[in-house]
Amino acid sequence: MSPTSAIPLKFSLSELAGSLGDFGTIIPLIIAVGLVSDVNTRYVLLFFGIWFILTGIYYRLPIPLEPMKAIAVIVIAGGISSGEIAAAGLILGVIFLVLGYGRFFEVINHWVPESVIRGIQLGLALLLFKASADFVIKDPFFFVIGIMIIIGFVVLFRYRRVPDLSSLCVIGVGLLGGLYLYGIPPLSFIPAPQLVIPLPSDFSSAITTLVLPQVVLTIANAILATSLLTKDLFAVDIPPKKFSTSIGLMNLTSVPFGGFPMCHGAGGLAGQHRYGARTGGANIYAGLIFLFLALFFSSPQVLSIIAIGVLGALLVFVGIEMARYGFRTDSLAITCIIGIVALLSSMTIAFLFGMVLAYLFAWIKKNRDQNKQ
Repeated sequence: MSPTSAIPLKFSLSELAGSLGDFGTIIPLIIAVGLVSDVNTRYVLLFFGIWFILTGIYYRLPIPLEPMKAIAVIVIAGGISSGEIAAAGLILGVIFLVLGYGRFFEVINHWVPESVIRGIQLGLALLLFKASADFVIKDPFFFVIGIMIIIGFVVLFRYRRVPDLSSLCVIGVGLLGGLYLYGIPPLSFIPAPQLVIPLPSDFSSAITTLVLPQVVLTIANAILATSLLTKDLFAVDIPPKKFSTSIGLMNLTSVPFGGFPMCHGAGGLAGQHRYGARTGGANIYAGLIFLFLALFFSSPQVLSIIAIGVLGALLVFVGIEMARYGFRTDSLAITCIIGIVALLSSMTIAFLFGMVLAYLFAWIKKNRDQNKQ
């Protein structure tokens, strides 16, 4: 049974607005993967839709789903086949399913300092700002419009208590702009998914190329940071092993049929909460949107009709929300250093460097205290 099973699902306009809060991260990654690889975007959307609904029902909170970022970035860089992607998803599915049933995360929680997890959150905020800057360069007009809409709703909420429906309005403006520029995408029904069977060589190359870079990122951001942020936002303690188990299940059941490796994410949780999501109803809304796109639109780039400037505007305020919680740390110096390292290198390097730094600082402090005595 879920530790949040008593929380009622709500389907208000605020939940609908919140359901769009992570689209600024999900949509660009799915579009880019579909453009450069032989992955069928419709099946990616299909399984995102299914699992958004299932996680909303199970967790009863807006626990998000995102493409596994390290894998997505490597695929976007080129040269990765659908067989290798499927192999990576299966391997990661087994790893996180097994970890979810052991005591691994109890040990991790004991030995990983909070300042390191907060540093990962801050690093993610900085990466969101960086991604937003890319959108500004490509589409400054709609970016400015999106920023103005969001600020307008912030003011209305503060002084008139008007619900924050800014994400609905921002996505709506971006969609109308895209339809005006590119027209309505063709309509057709999705064919039945086909089984993707990786070759033995796909497994060996996937381990070194895709799995190893993703494992640390998933543990740090998708599991530990998401668990901590859930406690910050909802005062609910969902054990990290629960998130590990659901990540394992979603990948084992989706990737063999054309889905893309996916996980939870602290940035997505901050985004959905920032724009109004408070229950799993937001996840169900998001799932229905993805299912609609997957089932009825033939173009794998159907999401690209949304003017990307508005996605950048959404990311700015998600980054601000993420940074707020990143600064709730017991060591501001360590957290800031980890955030900067994450921005300049990678989440994996930042996590490992942060662990060394945190224990080094603790050792120095202990010796200093002993010398004073």
